[in-house]
Amino acid sequence: MDVARFCRDWVAGVSVATMLAVLPDVASAADSLRLEEYEGKVVVLDFWASWCVPCRRSFPWMSEMQQRYADQGLIIIAVNLDNNSVDAASFLQEYPAKFRIVYDTDKELAREYGVQAMPSTYLIGRGGELVETHLGFKIAQQDDYEAAIVEALGEQ
Repeated sequence: MDVARFCRDWVAGVSVATMLAVLPDVASAADSLRLEEYEGKVVVLDFWASWCVPCRRSFPWMSEMQQRYADQGLIIIAVNLDNNSVDAASFLQEYPAKFRIVYDTDKELAREYGVQAMPSTYLIGRGGELVETHLGFKIAQQDDYEAAIVEALGEQ
């Protein structure tokens, strides 16, 4: 990640309040995401971008899921793929995230997971196994998405 470019873009178009609200997670974005840190947890790994219309529907839902199931071991991590950090920050002002945001500016993680659509979501079980993948976000399937999370949370 080009931290200097990120900071320059960030400061150029974002309010101080937004920077302070999101900046703590930006520091961790320079490091690679290590899912082994979440062993024993159920992880929803969601790849998104500011221009993604379905992402606008998925963010409030993911915030709700994080709040509802956090105490049972759910961790939601949303990986941003925008080329411009200002676009991501603007999106987050309009659709606040109550879960961790990671920035994949070099698209390395997206390549690793073979991301083909926005959003692309990967449900990872407590043992690190891939439980389910879905492309896009459909409101009509929210109950199915939640059921898969609940099932993964129930597995020990």
